[in-house]
Amino acid sequence: MNRLFDALRPLIRAVVRRAAWVVGAAALLTFASLYLATGLRIDTNFAKLLPADDPSVQALGELKQTVGGEDKAAVAVTSPSFEANKRFIEDLIPKILQAKSAGYDEAFFRRAVYRRDADFLRDHALYFASDAELDSLETFLDDKIREAKQEANPFALDLQVEGAPDTSRQSSDERLRRMYRDLTVSKYTASADSTVLVVKFYPSGAQTNVDFITDAYAALERQVEALNPSSYHAQMDVTLAGRLLRQKVEVEAIRDDVLSSFGYGMLAVLLFVTLYFFYKAYRARTGGAFDARVLAEELARTPVLALIIALPLLMSLAWTGAAGYLALGDLNLMTATLGLVLFGLGIDFGIHFYARYTEVRAEGASVAEAAERTFASTGQAIAVGAFTTAAGLFVLSVADFKGFSEFGFLAGIGVLFALLAMTLVLPALLSLLEGVRLLDLGPASTGAHAPRGGGRFPAARPIAGGSAAAAVLGLALALLGFVNFQYDFSKLEPEYTAYDAKEDVVERATSASQAAGGDKPNNPAYILTDDRSEVAAVTKAVRKKMERDTLSPTIHSVESLQERFPLAEDSARAKLDRIAGIRSTLNENKYLRRDSSREMQRLRRAASTRRPIPTDSVPGYLKGRFTSKQGEVGGFVMVYPSVGLSDGQKSMAFRADVGTIETEEGRVYHAGSTSLVAAAMLELMIAEAPWMVGATFLIVAGLMWLNFRSVRWALLALVPLVIGVVWML
Repeated sequence: MNRLFDALRPLIRAVVRRAAWVVGAAALLTFASLYLATGLRIDTNFAKLLPADDPSVQALGELKQTVGGEDKAAVAVTSPSFEANKRFIEDLIPKILQAKSAGYDEAFFRRAVYRRDADFLRDHALYFASDAELDSLETFLDDKIREAKQEANPFALDLQVEGAPDTSRQSSDERLRRMYRDLTVSKYTASADSTVLVVKFYPSGAQTNVDFITDAYAALERQVEALNPSSYHAQMDVTLAGRLLRQKVEVEAIRDDVLSSFGYGMLAVLLFVTLYFFYKAYRARTGGAFDARVLAEELARTPVLALIIALPLLMSLAWTGAAGYLALGDLNLMTATLGLVLFGLGIDFGIHFYARYTEVRAEGASVAEAAERTFASTGQAIAVGAFTTAAGLFVLSVADFKGFSEFGFLAGIGVLFALLAMTLVLPALLSLLEGVRLLDLGPASTGAHAPRGGGRFPAARPIAGGSAAAAVLGLALALLGFVNFQYDFSKLEPEYTAYDAKEDVVERATSASQAAGGDKPNNPAYILTDDRSEVAAVTKAVRKKMERDTLSPTIHSVESLQERFPLAEDSARAKLDRIAGIRSTLNENKYLRRDSSREMQRLRRAASTRRPIPTDSVPGYLKGRFTSKQGEVGGFVMVYPSVGLSDGQKSMAFRADVGTIETEEGRVYHAGSTSLVAAAMLELMIAEAPWMVGATFLIVAGLMWLNFRSVRWALLALVPLVIGVVWML
């Protein structure tokens, strides 16, 4: 390394002689880099952090092409008049389904769910019931008959306490109400007091495309304003919400956090560094005594100090941004915060270089000599640190997880750019400023007072510092076992107050709708089949997994159109025969035919289907969930989770259950959803993290050995690194 920097001495001399040219060239390069860097966007798509050939990524891509976005937009209309709410929504729906903007080939939304033909489903509920639901119903009727027989038996022992409520009958009635509620739907998604009415729109594009979401909600707002809600009712209020909006809110929050953290962090670091050098210069000139003239001079020079440190570093950040744009195109969730990290790393280089330069100038060296001596000594140490840091970061580039690989690549490039800026641009800037007298670090202005001696024991500070470090290290090791990985992502999210307030309005209606029946859990996984004849086999395979997984079940239910609506003639006939058996039991069994309760009357109505129902007679709200963007009906299976997918461990468990499905015939299918992709990302990150940490440590250790040519000195240099990691954990 010494030979290398000795060979570079002519370079640093040329930099000082041609300081204006160096600074000018760096400025031109910075302007060009800023132009490119402005094209960077933060892409929050988890799928792009995984390899393109990952099954979850491919399944999600096929899902978006076939089904469209999973999340939806919700419009909640609130007023005292339910009829006014209905009129507004009915006028709004056709306008929204046709709304699109320049640059889009299709409308933002492909379908709306507003009014459901509840009477149709009440008449034919059993025809659209799954086999599992029919099994449950038949079991219920058998239990009902057995209970009736027991009540009719005069010799049966009645253990019911006189005057106590008949809990068995109440339980049976509640069981029947719950089953009927699951088989039917409410007509509207409305609040219990009918003041809030909700319509949901399903997007045609991907919810990971933030520009699409922004434009879609802008179109919603335009159409709502154009209709003038107050013309329908003076107290009408329209709220735009939905999970689709949450995606937009999250991305905007990330962008705001990145910008604010970078801005505040940069200002805080610059302020601290500037105050340090201000204090150091003032002490050097006054020896600690108060001098108003020196104080004023140093205060006037403070902006120049900030410029000296910040300008080369900001240049290197611009160069890094341009490199990121050219090599990667976008920033991901990991690289979005890289600016502040690089600022913190790079400013360290500048502090060391500037501090050493001022010391050499104070000794009486010329500008050129001070720059050369600083470059050959401190510059060499900075370079070793930068090369070691960059090498450790570049190791991450081999990871499959792009959160690691792109971060490592861009951070490594950024460290090298910071090294170039602080060892070449900074000396040129110092030479230029001293040449025009904006900065004067010569011995006349920095005449340092000799440090005052004292009676302190020479080794007092090392001993005290070492003791304190040992104590902190011991405490850190004691607490190390309590460090856990936070899997519950919901605890890491900020509070989106404005969004939550909007969602609460929608929740008033959706909670009432769920109580009335028909709604399913959120975040289903989709399994697309090559042919809809395979749907039954896939559904069967998923159900087998549900039956086997009794210790940690993650699947709530599985749905397919074929299971609820028989498309083939033989399947339709088989279901009608089964319904006929249930109808016969309800109407002819001597224990049930006399039961005229409201629940049993509803059940008889639900079993009234006697002929196959044509596909075109099925209401859109029933088959819409199973219809692709191309209009194909019944080509996929929906699997609903029974666990909250915001918990990473539960999300990974759900992916383990449904991520790959193999049918009895040996056909393999992969489920797709953004939640499964997030789980795959977490699995890959956890799997690769230990290897990346180990590889980085080995690279750093190897470079330390190459630099010192001594195992002992290399190990000594690694001690602060190990202690720092333990403290951090």
